[in-house]
Amino acid sequence: MPPKRKLTSRDDAPLAGADVYPLEPISIVTSGLPPVNVPDDLPSGSLRRSTRARKAVSYSQPDCVQEDDGNESPLTELEEDELDKDLVKAPAKKRRRKTKDNEPVVYDIPPVEIKSTTFKGRLGYACLNTLLRALKPDSVFCSRTCRKDTIHKNGLDFAKDLGRQNASDLYKLIEWNEQNNIKFLRVSSEMFPFASHAELGYDLEYAKDELRAAGDLAKRLGHRLTAHPGQFTQLASPKDNVVEASVRELEYHCQMMRYMGMGKDSIIIIHMGGVYGDKESTLARFKENYQAKLTDEMKARLVMENDEICYSVDDLLPVCNELDIPIVFDYHHNWINPSIHPVSTLIPMINGTWHKKGIKPKQHLSSPRPGAESVMEKRAHADRCFELPEDLPDDMDLMIEAKDKEQAVFHLYRIYDLHPVVHENLRPEKPPKPFVRTGQGDGGVGDGEDVSETIDCVQVKPRRGTRGKGKAKELVPNVEDDTLVGVPALVPSIATTKKKPRRTTAEKVSRGTKKGEAGYHEGSGGTDTTVATRMVNQEECVEPVDGGDVERVEEDEHPEVVAAAEQQQAKKGTAGKTKARKAKGNAKKAR
Repeated sequence: MPPKRKLTSRDDAPLAGADVYPLEPISIVTSGLPPVNVPDDLPSGSLRRSTRARKAVSYSQPDCVQEDDGNESPLTELEEDELDKDLVKAPAKKRRRKTKDNEPVVYDIPPVEIKSTTFKGRLGYACLNTLLRALKPDSVFCSRTCRKDTIHKNGLDFAKDLGRQNASDLYKLIEWNEQNNIKFLRVSSEMFPFASHAELGYDLEYAKDELRAAGDLAKRLGHRLTAHPGQFTQLASPKDNVVEASVRELEYHCQMMRYMGMGKDSIIIIHMGGVYGDKESTLARFKENYQAKLTDEMKARLVMENDEICYSVDDLLPVCNELDIPIVFDYHHNWINPSIHPVSTLIPMINGTWHKKGIKPKQHLSSPRPGAESVMEKRAHADRCFELPEDLPDDMDLMIEAKDKEQAVFHLYRIYDLHPVVHENLRPEKPPKPFVRTGQGDGGVGDGEDVSETIDCVQVKPRRGTRGKGKAKELVPNVEDDTLVGVPALVPSIATTKKKPRRTTAEKVSRGTKKGEAGYHEGSGGTDTTVATRMVNQEECVEPVDGGDVERVEEDEHPEVVAAAEQQQAKKGTAGKTKARKAKGNAKKAR
């Protein structure tokens, strides 16, 4: 059967399914234009029409044509019942923005137990103000930094601009402290990114105006500014490049104090560092480097601090008396790594090292986090301190090393009625968080001053096969490498809010899973972090503006120390494996 053909009609025939015949030519009149007629000589059959039924549309001719006044069209209009109502939409309603509640937040500040003291000195905090840091959108803080790759991409001026902004915020920080009766502050060591770097290092003269302004304000108001470089400053290291980097770090800090015009009370605090297998040799190496490689300006500002693992006050006193170096006494460190002398006997001996140089004594106070059990857990700082030491001298400066920073100072102000506080600037204390222990025995936290530590602890997953087992042994620190203490199983840095996946590189410490392997620490479940993570100074609260991880920035900025520590750990790992193999072989022979 042949296929059906589509039928079409000529223009002189009626349309299929309709009673409408072709319209006569219609003249369409527009204002100011001659009429346009459909041509009469159009060829017959040239117009092809669809066979589908059309909807009849009737037109009405206007009685007259009005002039176009700009508001009405001269064209004829369709009847209202023929309008496509679906195309006519109601005007959209404007969405109203919800008005923000501008009423100030009212915090519930609980009362404190009032205590008495004869202390008349200054209380201070380290590096960061929590209230100013939380300001939006313009936070006030002094630890903006970046990665080395960012500097290579954007130029060294990018890092220098960050330093200038940090120095400008230091002025604002001192102003705020004055308004709140705080006259003692530790200046951030991260003020000028990469200023002490071997390749990218630069002089601070370009920011002398900002530094001078902050220094002049501090001197006029009677504020004391000090500095505390992190664990990367190791004058006793057996590595020459580590010692050279430490000298550059001290020169950088001296420049800050010099351009601010600060006096001799603006000291620079460091630790002795690791033991490196032989404490006596390490102390002798420190004395040699101190005398031969430091300038008079560095010697005038350098002071030592007792630590909680390697060097007690008893270890430091002979060296400091010989070299005329003051000692910062840390009560918390002495509680963990005590001297043979009682504190009441130590304080006069320590203060004598300050009086020799005519510098006002300075001490450190912190409290352990609640629930600490192991030695490593006791190193972690609590959010606040709740009492002053019994043997605290009346006239000296006390640095409060606590996570709540200025709030910790306010808390002691209220307890001892030392100074009035602005109630609107008070914040309630957060409830203490329990320690996260792998296998119920991992004290995976740091000191809070010298190593990385988080405010909100991130749980470290236990190694396979350790779940349900008994309590692991107490963590044993490693004191022979270029880190201060060889901290085990630390959680991510304070400035890292979430754990990011990292590539395995030569810069990472090997994560040992067996005793004797590099990176393994007893009780850590085989979990370890990079050397840079363990050496990050959490007091600084470093903020990489380019989104980099803090530990990556530290590796870029202090490559000498990180590399030396990794080499040391690798050697220990190899030695541990060799020892384990020998022990296994001897056991087989014995059988």
